[in-house]
Amino acid sequence: MVRKGGARDVVSWQTSIARLLPRLIAGRRRGPLFLTDRKAKPSVAQADVDPTTQRARLSYRRAATLFEQHTASMKRDPFTLHQLRHSKLTHAVETGASTPMLMALSGHASVRSLAKYIKVSAEAMGRWQADTGPASRRRGR
Repeated sequence: MVRKGGARDVVSWQTSIARLLPRLIAGRRRGPLFLTDRKAKPSVAQADVDPTTQRARLSYRRAATLFEQHTASMKRDPFTLHQLRHSKLTHAVETGASTPMLMALSGHASVRSLAKYIKVSAEAMGRWQADTGPASRRRGR
């Protein structure tokens, strides 16, 4: 994966997602994975066109619109891709990920910018306090 500024990342998939990838890839060796519904316009860069179907890579804007449409019926308001990214960070914090791990996951270069996006829930804070407080240390003996 290539981040803003051209930095390259290795993508590490969780097992449940990795098991679904073969369905998405379906034996393909090159070209984008997430495609538009119709054939690409001639002006689209060849690197953004699937050589088999001639459909274009799905833009971030279109992916965001589709994601919001498909999450609109959920209990809370529709979700955005940006919220999804940050919820991943929050879940990682709540399960004990270290700051360097969070920075690598998010791509943030500074702890200050990372901290803006992490919102620990009251339930997670309660669990952490119960697991690390003096009473839990006495139970562990």
